[in-house]
Amino acid sequence: MTEAIARWGDLRKRAISALFMLVIGAGELWLGGTPFSLLVIALTGVMFWELANMTAPGRRNTPVAMGLVAAACLAGAELFRDDLASTLLILPGLALALTPRRDRRIATVYGIAIMVAGYGLIELRSPGVPAILWLVTIVIVSDVMGYFVGRIMGGPKFWPAISPKKTWSGTVAGWVGALAVSLIFVATGYAPWQAVALAPFVAFAGQLGDIAESWIKRRSGVKDSSGLIPGHGGFLDRFDALIGAVVLIMLLGLFTSLPMPAPLGG
Repeated sequence: MTEAIARWGDLRKRAISALFMLVIGAGELWLGGTPFSLLVIALTGVMFWELANMTAPGRRNTPVAMGLVAAACLAGAELFRDDLASTLLILPGLALALTPRRDRRIATVYGIAIMVAGYGLIELRSPGVPAILWLVTIVIVSDVMGYFVGRIMGGPKFWPAISPKKTWSGTVAGWVGALAVSLIFVATGYAPWQAVALAPFVAFAGQLGDIAESWIKRRSGVKDSSGLIPGHGGFLDRFDALIGAVVLIMLLGLFTSLPMPAPLGG
């Protein structure tokens, strides 16, 4: 009984926080445009602050400045687009490399990933809701199924040295959930059949994004990226999987046309 309570003791707090974030996120997704862009820019700045704070503990002012720089650079990348976008997305990560901190290379790479994900989210929303809704739903369903199936079934660990709680049962359940999400989008006419084949890779990229953040936290000696979200830790703890998924889509999009969902008749 005590073990069961410990296992599920944080569920109520997590559920309330998740519901609040879901309502805010759904509203912003529906609005799109400037409100959505401003939300993503703010979240990017906060997540960059969390990363800078984890990798340089005790330097109170520097992480805040890093977060502000990241938000400003993402806003600039959206404003200037192709002219300066790439440079502005890289600059905050390079700033991490030039300041005293633990694991500079890791922090730099992950910092750039945060920036690319922020830019990608805004770009994915610009043509309409279906593409970003598909991506976000895959990440959420994969995470939820992985959480519950992993805790109920247990079994061999996926990568115990980096993320001791993740199991193969939860990982595979996440892939199954991603397939189910894509099949729904195909059945409703919003996505081509090829999106079904892409879905498990998106889920896996999300899982790797989660593992990457867990690795950074373990090396930094912290349990959560921050304490901003009750039951979830920080925003990086909540959106790490989304970062991995969006970065994959952005990278693949550089080389080929992806079978992304689109508005009906689009």
